[in-house]
Amino acid sequence: MKYLFIVQGEGRGHLTQAMTMERMLNSHGHEVTAMLVGKSKSRMLPEFFLKNVKAPVHQFSSVNFVPSARNRRADMGKSILFNLVTMPRYQESMRFLRDMIKSSGVDIVVNFYELLTGLSYLLYNIRTPQICIGHQYLFLHKDFDLPHHGLSGTSMLNFYSRITSIGASRHLALSFRRMPDDPGHNIKVVPPLIRREVLETEPSPGNYIHGYMLNAGFASDVIRWHHQHPDVELRFFWDKWSEGPVKKYDDTLTFYTLDDREFLRQMAGCKAYASTAGFESICEAAYLGKPIMMVPSHVEQECNAYDAARCGIGISSKEFDLSALLDFAGNYVPDADFPGWVRSAEDIIIRELESCV
Repeated sequence: MKYLFIVQGEGRGHLTQAMTMERMLNSHGHEVTAMLVGKSKSRMLPEFFLKNVKAPVHQFSSVNFVPSARNRRADMGKSILFNLVTMPRYQESMRFLRDMIKSSGVDIVVNFYELLTGLSYLLYNIRTPQICIGHQYLFLHKDFDLPHHGLSGTSMLNFYSRITSIGASRHLALSFRRMPDDPGHNIKVVPPLIRREVLETEPSPGNYIHGYMLNAGFASDVIRWHHQHPDVELRFFWDKWSEGPVKKYDDTLTFYTLDDREFLRQMAGCKAYASTAGFESICEAAYLGKPIMMVPSHVEQECNAYDAARCGIGISSKEFDLSALLDFAGNYVPDADFPGWVRSAEDIIIRELESCV
């Protein structure tokens, strides 16, 4: 069968999920005809994505979270207001999606949480079956209890998720743990989509803390803690492309721009992992048996951190206080069931994709 991917381009999670699913489909004799990736002025497509996917990549202008003035947390209220006001400018992007779906003649569209996909299905009554995949769809599950953040928090997040999936034939909800499906909401619970390179990696105990921050504004937390604990080696990845591939702050603190091979190598050999709570990297660290601290940068990541902490995968914090991570690492015991759940992903997800038509 022929598939078309539409991918939200913010962060690395949806991009690596798309890479992994393309490889799975190709190995089962299917074809991904193209990857359509949402872009914004504040984000660049990582080189690792462009180098590793086989399908042609086309970008289109899409909505994006608006960071706070300090480039730390995404301002959810401001993001929603900004995107509503500017929505007419995306009319051309939605026509582009419609035309690409129609001209490609694909059997299935796979939507990696891109908002304009759902709106395009609504406006143009697109008939090609659509499958939506993401951890966010687990939050719509009848048995998933979300932390309460009021109208501008989890309720608005779920509203956003429903818009992304307008016209969807099925929701594949990526989950840290096994859960029953929710047929009433058309939700199938599936394992995380983790890259083959991670599955083939042998972890080793290291003496440094590895980290990833979605917004470079969190660097001040890391630097502040570093000044108090200069003997602890820190290796953090960030989105500050202007600083070049590697910025060596001093002998024990280094910042890197995102390179997937280097990111995985550093993760495999670290003592513990600190992150802004993106679902994908949490799963990768958990699979490699690493203690994790999550510092959410927006409400979606708060839900990720809440779910991961509830499963015993890591701890949540409001800032990069790495002392708490080191304390957690001292008593951490990896979940013995998680790797098996992850390794079952290909069989489960391919079966769902093939049964949609």
